Amino acid sequence: MGLIKAFKSALSSELADQYLEYFYCESLSDDILVTKGTKKNTKHSTNNATDNVINNGSGIVINEGQCALIVSEGAVVEVCAEAGVFTYNSSTESSVFCGELGTGLIESFKQFGKRIAYGGEIPTDQRVYYVNTKEIMNNKFGTQNPLPFRVIDARTGIDFDLSVRCHGSYTMRIQDPILFYRYVSGNITDSYNKSRIINQLREELLNGMIPAFSAVSAKGVRYSEIGLHSEEIRQAIMESLETTWFKNRGLVLASLSFGSIDIPPEDLDRIKDIQTDAVYTNQSMLGAKLGLAQAEAMKAAASNESTGPMMAFAGMNMANMMGANTGFGAMMANGQGIAPVSQPAPTVDQPTNVDAEDNVNVWTCTCGHSNTGKFCADCGSKKPEAAPMVGWECPDCKTQNKGKFCMECGAKKPEAAFVYKCDKCGWEPKDPKNPPKFCPECGDPFNDEDKTNE
Repeated sequence: MGLIKAFKSALSSELADQYLEYFYCESLSDDILVTKGTKKNTKHSTNNATDNVINNGSGIVINEGQCALIVSEGAVVEVCAEAGVFTYNSSTESSVFCGELGTGLIESFKQFGKRIAYGGEIPTDQRVYYVNTKEIMNNKFGTQNPLPFRVIDARTGIDFDLSVRCHGSYTMRIQDPILFYRYVSGNITDSYNKSRIINQLREELLNGMIPAFSAVSAKGVRYSEIGLHSEEIRQAIMESLETTWFKNRGLVLASLSFGSIDIPPEDLDRIKDIQTDAVYTNQSMLGAKLGLAQAEAMKAAASNESTGPMMAFAGMNMANMMGANTGFGAMMANGQGIAPVSQPAPTVDQPTNVDAEDNVNVWTCTCGHSNTGKFCADCGSKKPEAAPMVGWECPDCKTQNKGKFCMECGAKKPEAAFVYKCDKCGWEPKDPKNPPKFCPECGDPFNDEDKTNE
């Protein structure tokens, strides 16, 4: 049994005069993937009462975008994907008209096709199925759960995963009608609609996006540019769906388009913070930022009237320190580095065997010799005692001061604790700040008259 190409033309009114009966299919919409062919009996037909029988010499009409499968006893015995009118002849060998579907359809026919010879006898069940080979349009998808997308930016050192939600549409096409009939539609009595499989396809498409996004993000593509790489994503999805879509169902993903791509606000803020921090790894940008901070600090210090002139001075002093840092950043950006601090040449009396770590303890004797011990190595004089500290030490920044305010941070001089000494006999308590109520020597009570060293 085989098909013989008669002529390539649209169905005309004369067809009924040339064939006993013919099979025909109206235009298939995007909702119908497979439908059973309609038999048109003519006035010459001898099989008006039998539906699932194809008479020898019957005509089969195939329109553009359709593929006809002749199924005998549940097995595909003929396939044709070329538009035109064909004559069915049960005495000829099987024939395959591929059309635009290529050699892949021939291979499927060789693998799954079944040649049945009945020696002129009419088989009990023969059907013609028409498969929609057009591009099936307007298939929506949306990520109910967010998909991971890896953000990689070698310039800023960004490498982490964020959550992406996207919506769009895709188109598909039945590339191998034999596979689709064998594994999906089967021996239907009417039509196989897209609604029966579309939900399954959508879930598989979304699962295929996960490795597809990973492949695209590895190339450094930003999340905001995903839509510009839809073709790369489509190919990556087809690689992950090769078995479930193509090898098992004969389906291919024809096109993919994104309508919207969104990420959570917290992930977006995270990216912005990292990008902002990465900017200041550039020393020029850091110097400019510090210079702006210096100017703002000076303006704030100059206009600070509520805290007094000393606090304003302290604010300006801190701004000057920031200015020094700015100069450091600029020097580093220009590749100048830091100039070494010049040191005075050692005197002839300075010992050469003094370790650098002991320089802090070096003292010069009245005879002019430099020493590190408690006695002069040249004349034997004792190291002079350190002069007592003059002034007061700031409790905040540890700066030595003489005035009422710290010259470094502007803090006020702390109040000195009272020291007690008996004004009658001169007795001093062991803790001069916490005397007893009465002097143990003369019995005089301790009061404000006994305070000293205020």
